[in-house]
Amino acid sequence: MQDRTLLPRPYKAPKRSGFGFVTALATLVTLASWACSARPTSTPLVVQSAQSANPSGFWVRPGYRLTLVAEGISNARFLEFDDKGTLFVSRPNRGDILAFKKQGDKYVQLGTFIDGRRSVHGMCWSNGWLYFTQTGSIHRAKDTNGDGTADQIEVVIPEGSLPRGGGHWWRSILVTGDAIYTSIGDNGNITEDEAGLRERVWRFDLQGQNKTLWSSGLRNTEKLRLRPGTSEVWGVDHGSDWFGGPLGDKPGRQPITDLNPPDEFNHYISGGFYGHPFIVGNRVPRIEFQDRKDIIDLADKTIPPAWCFGAHWAANSFCFLTKNAFPNHQGDAFVACHGSWNSKARVGYRVERVLFDKVTGKPYGSLMIVNCLTPSAQILARPVDCVEAPDGSVLFSCDQTGKLYSISPEGK
Repeated sequence: MQDRTLLPRPYKAPKRSGFGFVTALATLVTLASWACSARPTSTPLVVQSAQSANPSGFWVRPGYRLTLVAEGISNARFLEFDDKGTLFVSRPNRGDILAFKKQGDKYVQLGTFIDGRRSVHGMCWSNGWLYFTQTGSIHRAKDTNGDGTADQIEVVIPEGSLPRGGGHWWRSILVTGDAIYTSIGDNGNITEDEAGLRERVWRFDLQGQNKTLWSSGLRNTEKLRLRPGTSEVWGVDHGSDWFGGPLGDKPGRQPITDLNPPDEFNHYISGGFYGHPFIVGNRVPRIEFQDRKDIIDLADKTIPPAWCFGAHWAANSFCFLTKNAFPNHQGDAFVACHGSWNSKARVGYRVERVLFDKVTGKPYGSLMIVNCLTPSAQILARPVDCVEAPDGSVLFSCDQTGKLYSISPEGK
């Protein structure tokens, strides 16, 4: 799912030979369209009344409490905390990062940490620095006097060293003890990047040198993080659009596209290939690439998703839980789903908890924690990012309303 406000033109099916392949694939999709995990259909969940603390009209799962903690933050997207409890909020369209401190139940702006940029997107706090990305560069900054404004700013990877712009221009960043990981998405919908620079996770040393390929076959992964207690790199990836276009799907009548392909939660390994643009979900080929002689080889080497979300949810970003604020939640992930455009019914628009098995370290289920659609499918929020706060609560941002919400255990 392409995370954007302006919608692209509907897919126009090209004239192709090989109708037998298309028919067979249509049957495959019908019988096991997104078999990577048992998921509900795209019909929006209809909830007659909230079961939990619900001050803002959202449906909230019993056992959880939702609180509005900040508003008036236009284009609020990515969130990150430093080691002193300062909350950073990136605003790509404004080209700045704002700094907030918690006062009572609210987060109050402390200062403008960074400004004057063409865009600012991904952030990662590491070793006293806030690393942040523009679409084609990586920087780091720190505030030495505590006024909320960076007074030291350094370029780590300059413009001209990384691909930039395009349809999925958001740049992820993960900084570990010995490396920087970063990616940028597909320039379009199912574009084969012949230059070999986009649709990949690249690894650099901490000086921004020694570039090496980590993983490939990504469509649009906007955030990378380590699973707690491990060196495993994880990210959520948007599925592509108009899967059913070559079979006759069109706006208003798109039964195949409505359910295909899934958004993915991936464990990105060194040398791993994740299918895009040729293969989606559990090794299902895109029809547009049916004539490739190596399609079976591409499917064979594709690493399937560790977990699948619904099609067109625009599962955008996430955080792992490291604290004990929520009983039996350590190691699980909260995922912000921005919601659909390419679906007959509105789907996504939620915060989802992905449960990880404590023994195997693999996902085994998921639960909707906050539903941002009303029973009449009115959109209350479009979640962008989740971050774990120092007290163990989880914040999520909405770039459409400019608000931040906190999810905490009910009764706290």
